[in-house]
Amino acid sequence: MIIDSHQHVMLPSSLQILKMEEAGIEQAVLFPTSIHMEQAETLEEMEKELRSLNHVLSGGGGIKSEIQRMEQSLSELSAAVSQHPDRFYGFGCVPLGLSADETALWIETRIIKKKFLGLGEFTPGTEANMLQLRQIFSVISEYPGIPIWIHTFSPVTKAGLQILMEFCIQFPKVPVIFGHMGGIHWMETLSFAKKHKNVYLDLSAPYTSLSLRAALKELPERCFYGSDAPLGEPLFLRQMIEYFAAPETAKQVLGENIKALLNL
Repeated sequence: MIIDSHQHVMLPSSLQILKMEEAGIEQAVLFPTSIHMEQAETLEEMEKELRSLNHVLSGGGGIKSEIQRMEQSLSELSAAVSQHPDRFYGFGCVPLGLSADETALWIETRIIKKKFLGLGEFTPGTEANMLQLRQIFSVISEYPGIPIWIHTFSPVTKAGLQILMEFCIQFPKVPVIFGHMGGIHWMETLSFAKKHKNVYLDLSAPYTSLSLRAALKELPERCFYGSDAPLGEPLFLRQMIEYFAAPETAKQVLGENIKALLNL
């Protein structure tokens, strides 16, 4: 079974399913989103959506705006998963900057009770934002096996990445997915992942084909096929994996690994 481990909610869901069928994908793990690039048809519309994305990545808007944005995104995610339970699984977002009690309540009511399978994606644009993840790690450590998916490409810095690595060491029972495999810092990320069994690598938006090839060779059992659709093309990345990997490795990465982690 081919499972895309990283797509964002697309509207309408029929468009998302069509893209999956074009790429031969049977199921996808959906993440909430506040932008809908699939609806942008002109350069101006794309620029508008990307400005919104950069605003999110930079942590702009404040906590009240962030909560409102996430509640809307979670509503869209819940609707998609409910309408197509045979095709979609969900990861739910959590605001940074809440109190410990507020964070625990959010995770219990908006993640666990909604039967989402993980947390994410987190986009800690500054080292201060990355430090706020400690509270998330602390709460989710009470729910064994539920993974955290964290954006580790730009604007995450090498210092921010080091903070995340420290959390992985401090909370060894929490599965942590390094989204986009560390971006420009992919070599440090891959080296770290090889030493820590709770670290997994999302292969979407690879910085270079070299990083993808290295990950498939060095750590095939903990790499996940993910397209980052609609920002990425599911078929394109699937073809890249099949080009670089032996058939058995490709089978692992294209579905078996994420299926095992999420107990699907």
